[in-house]
Amino acid sequence: NKANYKKYWWTKKAKEDRANRNTARRRAEKAWKVSKGDWKEVDHKKPLSKWWTNSKSNLRVISRKSNRKAWAAIANKNKWKWYKKAI
Repeated sequence: NKANYKKYWWTKKAKEDRANRNTARRRAEKAWKVSKGDWKEVDHKKPLSKWWTNSKSNLRVISRKSNRKAWAAIANKNKWKWYKKAI
């Protein structure tokens, strides 16, 4: 629901993670690894939520479908524990 959404996504940690993801995307665009409309995403091999960084060794470019599929598997496995912790 909206209240829970706002409660998590407006936190300082969520904003920092979002900024890090945006930074990773911009760096990949400058390196010509991704571009707008190519259906590719910059994925963190080890998630930012686990205190990893935007280092080149932690980033990879994969298709949007693969990225969403991977995160759905993680979310189902953990039953959204990471989201519930933030709320």
